[in-house]
Amino acid sequence: MKKFIFGLVLLAACTTQPESTKKLTGTGGKPRNVIFILSDDHRYDFMGFTGKVPWLKTPNLDRLAKEGAYFENTYVTTALCSPSRASILTGLYSHTHTVVDNIAPDPGNLEFFPEYLQQAGYQTSFFGKWHMGGDTDEPRPGFSHWESFKGQGVYYNPQLNINGKQESYTDSTYITDLLTEHAVDWLAKRDQSKPFFMYLSHKAVHSEFAPAKRHKGVYKNEPISLPSSFRTSDQQVSGKKRINNDIETEVNKKEPLKTDTYYGEGRTPDWQKMQRESWHGVDYMYHGQISFPDFYRSYCETLLAVDESVGAVLKYLDDNGLAESTLVIYMGDNGFSFGEHGLIDKRHFYEESAKVPFLIRCPELFGGGLRPKPMIQNIDVAPTVLEVAGLQLPKHFHGRSILPLLQGKEVVWRDKIFYEYYWEFDFPQTPTMHGVRTDRYKLIRYHGIWDTNEFYDLQEDPNEMNNLIASPEHQALIEELTASIYDWLESTDGMQIPLKRTVKKRFGDHRNQSLY
Repeated sequence: MKKFIFGLVLLAACTTQPESTKKLTGTGGKPRNVIFILSDDHRYDFMGFTGKVPWLKTPNLDRLAKEGAYFENTYVTTALCSPSRASILTGLYSHTHTVVDNIAPDPGNLEFFPEYLQQAGYQTSFFGKWHMGGDTDEPRPGFSHWESFKGQGVYYNPQLNINGKQESYTDSTYITDLLTEHAVDWLAKRDQSKPFFMYLSHKAVHSEFAPAKRHKGVYKNEPISLPSSFRTSDQQVSGKKRINNDIETEVNKKEPLKTDTYYGEGRTPDWQKMQRESWHGVDYMYHGQISFPDFYRSYCETLLAVDESVGAVLKYLDDNGLAESTLVIYMGDNGFSFGEHGLIDKRHFYEESAKVPFLIRCPELFGGGLRPKPMIQNIDVAPTVLEVAGLQLPKHFHGRSILPLLQGKEVVWRDKIFYEYYWEFDFPQTPTMHGVRTDRYKLIRYHGIWDTNEFYDLQEDPNEMNNLIASPEHQALIEELTASIYDWLESTDGMQIPLKRTVKKRFGDHRNQSLY
């Protein structure tokens, strides 16, 4: 405990960002090429090699895992697009960079790690979804080549801002394919005398899902299994049958729901039970606009083009002698729930929401087939890339380079990760929460609502179905973990919720939405 507190005190001294020239001292290491591929809402286990969905095929992601490393315990600090993307780019927790939701603007003082790469002589490029700090598609700092779209973008016939000029695409142009084509073309035309960093950021697999035409319907007859935490204890007690009829009909053909697949023991949070019948719950998902089976299969079909995109990038590296020396990272910006706890979407701190895929490969730096167990987070991307680029790390980063873990070096690593989510006006179903996870236990604390907190023994209860928050034998540990959350927040300037002026209009009404 003393060692942990010392680490937090040291971290506190480094949280204030200094005035920076965005130029870092070199370490003398070889500046390697780096490709970072980000997908949207891709949960950690929806890949072929994990076996979670037996019929899902992702040969190129499987290849990355085989030839490089798959970090099985990768978490985001906030399971939401904008906060997670800001943490990737800055190496900071959400409450520090203050992009706490999908509307909160960039405060204007953030330093993105590609800016350091630019100053070190790298060619840098960005392709795809930015969706962080406003709805604009204008070029952002740190990138010498820029291609993006506003907000969430569209799957078909997109409009791109290419280095400040708007370009529209028609004839059923598919966004995943278009971004991939442009990214590979940039690789081919780059200045080969300089190292490069390419950030390929896909819209997929964000809802509402839209597969490429070649993939639509390929999984239409595949069976679906519901998670064990699909139904809550109150449904059993009350006798209510609130399960979506489409789910009952579809799944019961293959695998009838057992009457004992309930959980909660009376301590399921009320917000979670109520969310079942909302936009983000299985009983009224997207206000009844799509059935659960169609939703599930369409997600998997939409993912196929992302896998092909990864394959196209790897093929370019193979064909041009760059495969051994280029660092390739693939990850998701947050996870996604498919019925776990009766929920869909993300935001919460359950495993399916906060845990993401993280694949990394560079044969010249580390071997293949690795399955590192340490917990890493999205704040670790920036320091990892900068170390691979041969640059010393800024002192204000909250994250750390994972390269020593990949190379088998002795290193004292974090023994817990922290999580935060702040209530959104547009999606009020999920409350503000803070959480901590060790290699065995998870504590989730809710703020601003009268509800139960949650505590799970993940070794005995990996599906988070038995809330032990009132367990007498765990009270000392719960108190210790609660203290660690406050220590973390205090040391990183997180004791005040960073509210933002984010007024939106709705339904054509020009009055302030916050009045309703």
